[in-house]
Amino acid sequence: MTELQTLPHQSSPISSRKADHIDLCATGDVGFRAKTTLFEGVELVHDALPELVVDDIDMSVELLGKKLRVPLVIAAMTGGTERARGINRELARIAEERGYGFGLGSQRAILKGEPRETYMVRDVAPTTLVLGNIGGVQAKSLETAKVLELVEAVGADALCVHLNPAQETVQPGGDRDFVGVVGALERLVAELPVPVVAKETGCGIGPRTAKKLAKAGVRHVDVSGAGGTSWVAVETARAAGQERSLGVTLREWGVPTAASVLITREARPRFKSIIATGGVASGIDVAKALALGAHAAGIARPVLQALHSGGRDGALAFLDQVESELRAVMLLVGARDVRALRRVPTLLSPDLERWAALASSARKK
Repeated sequence: MTELQTLPHQSSPISSRKADHIDLCATGDVGFRAKTTLFEGVELVHDALPELVVDDIDMSVELLGKKLRVPLVIAAMTGGTERARGINRELARIAEERGYGFGLGSQRAILKGEPRETYMVRDVAPTTLVLGNIGGVQAKSLETAKVLELVEAVGADALCVHLNPAQETVQPGGDRDFVGVVGALERLVAELPVPVVAKETGCGIGPRTAKKLAKAGVRHVDVSGAGGTSWVAVETARAAGQERSLGVTLREWGVPTAASVLITREARPRFKSIIATGGVASGIDVAKALALGAHAAGIARPVLQALHSGGRDGALAFLDQVESELRAVMLLVGARDVRALRRVPTLLSPDLERWAALASSARKK
């Protein structure tokens, strides 16, 4: 039996929900339909005289205290079921081999009594940057020591605290009380011995959120913007009645990923790490995210889909293509390394210019 096969287990409400999430993200119609990431509104300027050797281009970065060979994180997706265990371990193994970061899905299932083994990847990814994950609503009700237990249980190098009010509003039985999340973030930043990453879940980060996070002492963000997977759409597919109707209405809700990067770039004090996830599906998207100000990019659903349809070889082929595209773009803009890529000129569409103006205006207030 391979790790990607589903093992028999006693289903619980949370494990059933996690199983639904995997199926919907792998094969369902859960992407944004009209709203895009706005990466198509970013133009990088061609350099016909790059004076570079392709093989000498350095794509490495340091993120959250660890060096990545490529500025890429296989972003948070799953956990809490045996099928999730197989997915996590296969993708973490790939991250170890390729020098990427790796994000675990929400560890809330552990708090509900699900086996922590579904999140255990350190034996196959001993040197990888591993990101733990807990919801902001759960974090506010947990003592810091309990949160630290979750971090240590999976050997995480940092903790993502995910923010998902839109998803919860539509989710059957979802959370409805979001008071105290800012305070929880401030406490965890001050008391945890690992970096805390504030992570959205597909609706992006606007100026007000960026300002609140910066004021709370958060120095690392994953924007997870609109334009990729709509977690509202995921939950809508599971919902009925009024919640389903609400989900249909809110399916396109959120700040596009490219706009979220521009907004967080303008935050003061500056964020030390900006990870661009949300609809990142190619090396060109990665390059544009970095040129806008991100320090790394995250890819989630496209990797899962490649793994689902083509197994390990399918996932590797997809990631090879992403790397090849990123390296080519770096050559064609004359960027010897990622630091140089983050300084190349960009031309923005009118839509993105409006978001950039909003970000600049918010910074001055």
